[in-house]
Amino acid sequence: MTTYIIKRLLLLIPTIVGILLVTFLIQAFIPTDAVAQMYLGTQTEAQSAEAVANMRAKFHLDEPWYIQFAYYIGNIAKGDLGISIKTREPVTSLIGYRYVNTIKLTAAALVIAVIIGVGTGILSAYYKDTIWDMIGMGIGLFGLSMPAFFFGIILLFFFAVKLRWFPVVGFGDWRHLILPAFNLGIIESASLSRVTRASMLEVMNQDYIRAARAKGLRERIVVFKHILRNALLPVVTNIGLQIGGLLGGAFIIEVVFAWHGIGELAVKAIGWRDFAITQAIILVSAVTYVMINLIVDILYKFIDPRVSLSE
Repeated sequence: MTTYIIKRLLLLIPTIVGILLVTFLIQAFIPTDAVAQMYLGTQTEAQSAEAVANMRAKFHLDEPWYIQFAYYIGNIAKGDLGISIKTREPVTSLIGYRYVNTIKLTAAALVIAVIIGVGTGILSAYYKDTIWDMIGMGIGLFGLSMPAFFFGIILLFFFAVKLRWFPVVGFGDWRHLILPAFNLGIIESASLSRVTRASMLEVMNQDYIRAARAKGLRERIVVFKHILRNALLPVVTNIGLQIGGLLGGAFIIEVVFAWHGIGELAVKAIGWRDFAITQAIILVSAVTYVMINLIVDILYKFIDPRVSLSE
């Protein structure tokens, strides 16, 4: 297993470099100048031109794109994600606590998605073609069809404005976390519910499940120890993919609920044309997603010892 993990970590390097190269080329050929816009109208034309030239030289923006990219990769290797052109602060300090906040939101939403998705999937599979199955699949259909931002507005209107159970927007204690986490969780639970149901139905028709029931095992043991455990691999795979969806969905939800995460910062950075922040957020998100997929692959071995990681 150690060899497998080392190989996967080494493969992470060209993946991240490729992602950085694509995003860097996109910003390099966008016909806008964030530095010039920063000084627009703030000084005389001569002073502005001099300030722009100095700033471009400071950030190596007067060099060819491949030289800029080489500087950028070298700085990342040293742990330096650059300086924000807009705020003049180190990007690392700007995204540090916001990244933690996004992880909090994603983790809370994942717990809700797993509880609702796996729970309704088990219920729908066990009570196939009954009212419980219809309710479970109805929840899944709702999650698949409802836009996350619109559902967030509905939650704010009823639970924050009308009932006043939670704060309308902002960032603070756990009460600020519940609505955005539930918003993300219920949306992402939809596909998880359908995958759980399909996987369990497939396992329930196997001969060893009939044999377990014929031995007189309790139904609870049959469902959770034999059926659910053997149906977990597709479910765990889907959970790993859901985390990527949660990170992407958090960008929208953070704006709707004014949650101070990297998604909210990314929207601001795009408006500022601050590519140092944008690239850092893309890098952090990509590394997080790849590492999560590695963890999911390792979990396969613990769920089913027959799985060979080398294969």
